[in-house]
Amino acid sequence: MGEIYFFYENLDEIFKEPEPVKQWIESVIQAEKSHLIALNFIFCDDEFLLQMNQEYLQHDTYTDIITFDQSENGLEIEGDVFISVERVKENALQLNEDFSEELKRVIIHGVLHLLGYSDKTSTEKAEMRAKEDAYIQGLPYFVSES
Repeated sequence: MGEIYFFYENLDEIFKEPEPVKQWIESVIQAEKSHLIALNFIFCDDEFLLQMNQEYLQHDTYTDIITFDQSENGLEIEGDVFISVERVKENALQLNEDFSEELKRVIIHGVLHLLGYSDKTSTEKAEMRAKEDAYIQGLPYFVSES
């Protein structure tokens, strides 16, 4: 099994214990019959992710996640997942959802994209949401209070 790394840009660490989160992500990849090579999660603020969105995707909007797939085939997972913690917090407030639950959803959303799932159509969105729901069940609260 490959490695999962967590990095932080312009903010403090957010996980109480990162190992259970990494094990959860690995279990999702295994359940999807894929092989982990390397996966980097970069947790950042809105401005950092906005700059990434402008520079690499030519989108001038705030977003909660950007995923860059570096894998060479569909059976291996290698990539970078950038997550704006500020945007996740804002989305959680708007959705009346707990921050930890929304963060789990965004993390697994990025992993599902790397696994080949798309959310362009309403059918694809529904499939992705069902997968997210299935994978976030049972994972305990895992972020530090901030």
